[in-house]
Amino acid sequence: MKEKVKISAQVAAPLDKVWAYWNYPEHITKWNYASDEWHCPSAKSDFQDGGKFSSRMEAKDGSMGFDFGGTFVSIEPHQRIHTLLDDDRNVVVTFEERDGGTLVTEEFEAEDQNPVELQKQGWQAILNNFKSYTENYD
Repeated sequence: MKEKVKISAQVAAPLDKVWAYWNYPEHITKWNYASDEWHCPSAKSDFQDGGKFSSRMEAKDGSMGFDFGGTFVSIEPHQRIHTLLDDDRNVVVTFEERDGGTLVTEEFEAEDQNPVELQKQGWQAILNNFKSYTENYD
């Protein structure tokens, strides 16, 4: 059984904005990377149950990159998104209005290529990037 990892961030923005910035490719490309040395040059999303999604993450110096994608298993608008990644790992993201903002929580199944703590740090860094982008961009 795959180990489950949970991360979260409190975003100082209304739920409608958080939902849109999380799900629309024109926003995903602005935050979907773990550090300033990386970027997300493309993202696609058929945002419906059974639809596919993908994004490209690349080092800005061109030294490496990878595609990240999967299928939307179920979408509960403004509440929950369950996806199945292309490597058969489940990811559930929940959105909860809290303290004048939105709590975003991700629970994902760890892969077996990298240490779990490293994966947690990487996913948290991307989530923190999302928080910063959403709070500072209109």
